[in-house]
Amino acid sequence: MARKRANNRMLVILLVLTAAVCIALWYADKVEREGLAVGAAATEQSAAPNDETAEVTAATLVREGAEAPDFTVEMIGGGTTTLSDLRGKVVLLNFWATWCPPCREELSHAQRQFVDRFAGREFVFLPVARGETRAAVEAFRAKTGYAFAMGLDPDETIYKRYATRFIPRNFLIDRTGRVVKVSAGYEEEELAALVQAIEAEIQRK
Repeated sequence: MARKRANNRMLVILLVLTAAVCIALWYADKVEREGLAVGAAATEQSAAPNDETAEVTAATLVREGAEAPDFTVEMIGGGTTTLSDLRGKVVLLNFWATWCPPCREELSHAQRQFVDRFAGREFVFLPVARGETRAAVEAFRAKTGYAFAMGLDPDETIYKRYATRFIPRNFLIDRTGRVVKVSAGYEEEELAALVQAIEAEIQRK
C-alpha cells in the first residue's frame, strides 16, 4: 500500500513537472514570436520618420514630379475607387497598417486635418491599408470609430507600385495625376507641411 502511494506521488510529481515544462516552452515561444514581430515592425519604422535618409529614398519608387501609377482599389464600405477617375481633384494617397504605431498616430489626425478641413473642396483623402485583411481593418475601424473611406491592399499590389518599404507613406497627387509631394513616417512638422501643400494645390488652378 505504501509503495502504491509512493508511486502515485511520483506520478503526480512527473505530471506536474511535465506540465511546467510545457508551459515554460509555450511561454518562451510566445515571447520569441512577439519579440520578432515587434522587432520587424521597429526595423521597418526606424528610418521612416526621416524621408530624406538613403534607405527611405531608395525604397521610394515614385518621386515628386512623376506621374502617379494608376490603380483600382477595393473600398472597405464596398465598391472600388480608380485613381485616374479622380483627375481634376487633389488626392492624398496614404499607405498605412493597423499594427504600425506612427500610422495610427497619423490617422488619429486625419479626420480633422484632412477630411474636415478640406470638406466640400476639390480634394480626396485616400488611405489604403497595406497588407491588411478586410476583417482586420473592420475591427480597427470599430475600435477607433473612424468613418472616413479606406481602401484595401491585402497583397500590397498597389503599395509596390509606389514603394518597397516603410509606412506610413503619403503621396500628394495634383489634378493632372502628378505627384507633387512625398513623405514617409510621421512627425507633427511633416503633417503641418502636408496640410499646407494640400491647400496650395487646391488653390492652384
